[in-house]
Amino acid sequence: MTEQRHRVFSGARPTGRQHLGNYLGAIRNYVALQDDYDCIYCVVDLHALTTLSDTDKLRTWTYEMTLDWLAAGIDPDRGTILFVQSHVPQVVELHLLLSMVTPLGWLTRLPTFKEKVRQQPDNVNYGLVGYPVLMAADITLYKADTVPVGVDQAPHLEFTREIVRRFNRLFGDVLVEPQAKYTEFTKVLGIDGKQKMSKSLNNHIEIASPPEEIQGRVMQMMTDPARRYRSDPGHPEVCNVYSLHKFFSADEVGQIEHDCRNAGIGCVQCKRKLAQNIADYFAPFRERRAEWDAHPDDVWDVLADGARRASAIAEETITAVKDAIGLPERR
Repeated sequence: MTEQRHRVFSGARPTGRQHLGNYLGAIRNYVALQDDYDCIYCVVDLHALTTLSDTDKLRTWTYEMTLDWLAAGIDPDRGTILFVQSHVPQVVELHLLLSMVTPLGWLTRLPTFKEKVRQQPDNVNYGLVGYPVLMAADITLYKADTVPVGVDQAPHLEFTREIVRRFNRLFGDVLVEPQAKYTEFTKVLGIDGKQKMSKSLNNHIEIASPPEEIQGRVMQMMTDPARRYRSDPGHPEVCNVYSLHKFFSADEVGQIEHDCRNAGIGCVQCKRKLAQNIADYFAPFRERRAEWDAHPDDVWDVLADGARRASAIAEETITAVKDAIGLPERR
């Protein structure tokens, strides 16, 4: 008898073309998980509405992000479900029902909520407060038992687990309590070497960029601040360029470290090598992306088929939730 596979769920806000931080922190992991899990991946467009900015770009950004995911290796032909959050409206219904069992104090005490209030003090909307409840609905609607997260996202997943436990205590064991599966890259710094890579900070490197653009961005990267001259020995352990070499130059990273510490290689040469290796690594990705982009209807068809498959799971869950609560049946 074949053992039933665990189910993974993860989602990301539509931000258009993806960058190295997205790839190393999430996308690469999404692809690998397909080997051992039933995977459901979602473009969480409703979550993006909490800021009410650039909503006119949501369709374009959804398309561009989906292109990157497909080109990176997320594969519906392997059973992976890929869809847009708002295309399965049961998530909104479950969000409402879960909000009824979520104490307001739980939400306002979350560090992420306080940070969002600091970021957008003039737009502290209900959706912003209820963001973690919608996230809990995303996960539990599809009966996911595993969620890939970075360490910084762990509090949100624990919040989902608390909601599940509270709901199940009140109404019976209906919802699945998800477990965390931590990602290898907890944080990827931007080209400034100080803050997490982010498009909003313009410190990112897009994985779909052509080689010349990758080189231009890499050449702007901060290196060892103590190494002022080419003849100075370097300290690779504090250099963001070296941190990326460990992934993109795995076969030669030992030599790079040795040459840096002994001033056998300069920062400019080191960055050029990194840029070339990044460009080479993503060359097959760029080819696959161009193939998908040549047939945009195929991309939207993948999302439409994913929404149909996700809806079948969602309908089972929402029916069980309503029955457990005791809501009257529709006839």
